Amino acid sequence: QVQLVESGGGLVQAGGSLRLSCAASRRTFSGYAMGWFRQAPGKEREFVASISREGGSTYYADSVKGRFTISRVNPKNTVYLQMNSLKPEDTAVYYCSARGSSWYSGLEADFGSWGQGTQVTVSS
Repeated sequence: QVQLVESGGGLVQAGGSLRLSCAASRRTFSGYAMGWFRQAPGKEREFVASISREGGSTYYADSVKGRFTISRVNPKNTVYLQMNSLKPEDTAVYYCSARGSSWYSGLEADFGSWGQGTQVTVSS
């Protein structure tokens, strides 16, 4: 298990940007693929982005492709989600997740560790 703590959420106007951060507790952070998911009110949690353990491969949901960028800095045990051109429909609680594998994934069931979430609200 990896302890994950997200930060960086907040209120932003449509068209604006936010950068989410997720700090992981384990020294073996570089052995985990990482992901971001989100859950809007009244909806199920959905995949946003994922990155391989070394950061060389990424995968995005179609709804965020071209607007969001996932990245990681392994020596800092941190993964980021840069969110640009935000839309009201991006409003959700965003969760960081870790997968005990080298490869990225878009499946929630592939991730075994989760953070507590950070709220992102985009006003129109």
